[in-house]
Amino acid sequence: MSEQEMRPQASPQQQRENPDPHEKTNPIPWPLISVVGLMFAFGVVYISQADIESPASWGDGRQAAELSGTKKNAAGKVDGAAIYASLCVACHQTSGQGLPGVFPPLAGSEWVLGKAGTASAILLHGISGSVTVKASTYNGNMPAFGQQLTDEQIAGVLTYIRSQWGNTAAAVDAVTVAQAREAHKDRTGPFGGDKELPPHD
Repeated sequence: MSEQEMRPQASPQQQRENPDPHEKTNPIPWPLISVVGLMFAFGVVYISQADIESPASWGDGRQAAELSGTKKNAAGKVDGAAIYASLCVACHQTSGQGLPGVFPPLAGSEWVLGKAGTASAILLHGISGSVTVKASTYNGNMPAFGQQLTDEQIAGVLTYIRSQWGNTAAAVDAVTVAQAREAHKDRTGPFGGDKELPPHD
């Protein structure tokens, strides 16, 4: 018997099969590597030569004092509008309307227009849990600013929001905030929504 006759013969079904696929090397094109390299080099040079002391007028006009909440207004008092723009506007919006279901509105809010001591306590300790504003429920968390802002700064931003978007509540002074800070000095966490917040009226 010849060697050819001893070899196994492929069946018609096997003859119809295609060979198993094999992954071949497909290197990244050199032009693409060059472009990425040039972009990376440009970024390094651009950042290393950037002037970090550029005038504020080249950007959005805000200065370090505004971002830290230490800027004073023409009357020599804390600029509540600057603090709001720095810390509050992302959630409560420039319109004071907040975001539905998440961040409550400040315009016409009973918590804003009610007792200044309650509003102060909210800014000092924040809120974690659902809160009802104008008959609607909101479930976003509000951070505490008691460690970040002074009594004067909290009074400034409260005075600002109590006089914007149609709000006409009285100004808040640092003494009121200090009293709220003392009244809740033993609190270690945020208020648990409506159930734990002090009454607003």
